[in-house]
Amino acid sequence: MYREFITPDDEEVYEAVGEWPDSDESGARILTLHDDSGQSLTFSYDALARSVRIRWVNEQGIEMMDLFRESATRLSFTSGQSTKHIRIDFHTGECTGTMEIQVTPHLSVRDRLLFQ
Repeated sequence: MYREFITPDDEEVYEAVGEWPDSDESGARILTLHDDSGQSLTFSYDALARSVRIRWVNEQGIEMMDLFRESATRLSFTSGQSTKHIRIDFHTGECTGTMEIQVTPHLSVRDRLLFQ
């Protein structure tokens, strides 16, 4: 069963994380975010393909994570007084899950994908 990937508009993204998303040649939206220690996280999402990609690079430029996932259904950004988060919900038919990315004050990624 097809499910739409609901994404916020660029202004909502900017209000939550303080960065405007760029776009690549395929139309995917791309955000490059940095934490207080110099690490960076490149987050891209494609509403039509229902996919997301996270690339995490440490302060020495070494890639720590490169994760790609399809079947995304909802993307949201939240911003608190000292933290900023990205949340992606997934539904693959057999499994549902959530990926939570904290981008400030330090990077962390939590991912759960479970059978229904």
